[in-house]
Amino acid sequence: MAVSKIQWTDATWNIARGCKKVDSDCKYCYMYRDSMNGTRYEPKEIKRTKTVFDFPLKYTETYSKSWAGGKPLIFTSSLTDVFLPEIDSYRNEMWDIIRKCPHLIFQILTKRPERIQECLPHDWNDGWDNVWLGTSVGSNESIQRIKDLVLKVDAKVKFLSLEPMHSQIDLNEITVKTKIGELYVIPGIDWVIVGGESGHDTGKYRYRECKLEWIEKVVKDCEANQIPVFVKQLGTHLSKQLKLKDRHGGDIEEFPQHLRIRNFPNLNKTTV
Repeated sequence: MAVSKIQWTDATWNIARGCKKVDSDCKYCYMYRDSMNGTRYEPKEIKRTKTVFDFPLKYTETYSKSWAGGKPLIFTSSLTDVFLPEIDSYRNEMWDIIRKCPHLIFQILTKRPERIQECLPHDWNDGWDNVWLGTSVGSNESIQRIKDLVLKVDAKVKFLSLEPMHSQIDLNEITVKTKIGELYVIPGIDWVIVGGESGHDTGKYRYRECKLEWIEKVVKDCEANQIPVFVKQLGTHLSKQLKLKDRHGGDIEEFPQHLRIRNFPNLNKTTV
């Protein structure tokens, strides 16, 4: 586990390294980019970690540096997807560790929400107080993941990471057909993170455009539905366009004033 530079968490804990791409959202995956083309680790090989696997049991922080007044936030796992089939054989060990750490909040993001339900521990019931489950979506191509998370999974906190955002996403328009008609998905979301893509100007791992109005639309939709929203970064495209000092557009002090928003889930709605 390591102290994280990710703005919405305190530390990252990886039970494995390596992943498999699922769609265009993964095109310029930061894990692949940061693997240094296989010289640090082979990004396509899913391997269980060794020395850091049980690190939450040793974590000594008692409060979050990011989430005022809250418990420490642990992003699980930043270098893999814990719902990969390749992790089935030792995922229950992860759940055992989480079960032993009620003083920590585990933020689990996946691009495989359709697998969550079958991979939950036997005593999950309607969710654990110290686990937030989320899915990553960067374009309308992958909004089925939002539907799967909201409709097929029970959790105390369900959240979205709309990053890397490379097309406009209209949360207010996402619906599913039910026996009684169309159901809007947005009321089932407890928190939304939004951000543009970071990357290089040349080479294999570049970045795609993220328009300011796309981020503004997400913020507007969330505020209209009383959903806490966290603007993580504007991305490399907007950073260059707006001539920001932070090349990823992650310095909130450089954001347009109306986008300086970094809220966390409302736990009066879903209690931890």
